[in-house]
Amino acid sequence: MKVVCSQSELNTALQLVSRAVATRPIHPVLANVLLTADAGSNRLSLTGFDLSLGIQTSLAASVQISGAVTLPARLLGEIVSRLSNASPITLAAEASGEQVQLTSLGGNYQMRGLPADDYPELPMVESGMTLKLHPSGLVQALKGTLFASSADEAKQLLTGVHLRFNARALEAAATDGHRLAVLQVEDALQDEAATNDETSEDFAVTLPARSLREVERLMAGWRSDDPVSLFYDRGQVVFLAANQMVTSRTLEGTYPDYDQLIPSQFNRTLVLDRRALVAALERVAVLADQHNNVVKFSSQPEDGVVQISADAQDVGSGSESLPASLAGDAIQIAFNVRYLLDGLKAMGPNRVVLHCNAPTTPAVFKPEESEKAFTYLVMPIQIRS
Repeated sequence: MKVVCSQSELNTALQLVSRAVATRPIHPVLANVLLTADAGSNRLSLTGFDLSLGIQTSLAASVQISGAVTLPARLLGEIVSRLSNASPITLAAEASGEQVQLTSLGGNYQMRGLPADDYPELPMVESGMTLKLHPSGLVQALKGTLFASSADEAKQLLTGVHLRFNARALEAAATDGHRLAVLQVEDALQDEAATNDETSEDFAVTLPARSLREVERLMAGWRSDDPVSLFYDRGQVVFLAANQMVTSRTLEGTYPDYDQLIPSQFNRTLVLDRRALVAALERVAVLADQHNNVVKFSSQPEDGVVQISADAQDVGSGSESLPASLAGDAIQIAFNVRYLLDGLKAMGPNRVVLHCNAPTTPAVFKPEESEKAFTYLVMPIQIRS
């Protein structure tokens, strides 16, 4: 293999695929990236794969000899990132692939690789479900829900985001057992987007949040209106956008029926300015972080004001007053301030509605302008009077 390519493009590609390289590989080759040079297309393809998440991308290159090799991801990434972008990089590998030489300007580096034949193949979906998604709709759905997924591997199904497709709409949901984020995007799919062996009327899949963060990162930098293809078959999903691909296993099991968790009626409603609420919570959080992250909301309907307070024992206390439109009885209710800030920052509109019933029952935050699109349920924290 012998290939000449741009330092900046190679560096960008390495940073992308390295996020799918195993940190504790069960086999030495899984700590490597796969480089495949094709003289026919004059492209260099890079792949990272940890057997669960796979990322592949390619870049234009001058390929003098086709071939493939795997190289240590961390070592290669650190060398390439430090090389000058004023000079192209030449990669040359022996036929055996064990010794690779990297040349740039006056620099010359040798690395020991492993044969490409040892690298596991990325799972490819050859049949089953195919969907065409608008990149902006997919990014919107993921940004509004990923933060609410669980980090507890013991709750494996909750470490993912549940994606439900119906006609042209996409509904994304994530919960960690203490909070729930549900976002509906009406025009996330193209017309006649599904071509499949099964019906697309109500197709749902749960994918690991780690995989979807890479999809979101990929789509956020996507500078095209071309659709993103989603392929699904037998526990595997592939997202394909131009020359970049993310593959992910699915999370098996029945996702919680989250619709049943959201109360249908509320007897208390507060409407607040979202930015003012976020700013007040961030100030009060300085004290709340000192003691259990708890902030308390207190309202009196006749006052037209909501007081947000935190009491850190032996450290201090603080409170903020915000104007609000109030309906229903007075209430005192407490929340984890970090949960509130995560959800409020994911909402776009300027005003937010807090619906609640009692200090111990689920509270729901919604943007006032589009209440049907985004729902953020948070379980309150019990406080002693």
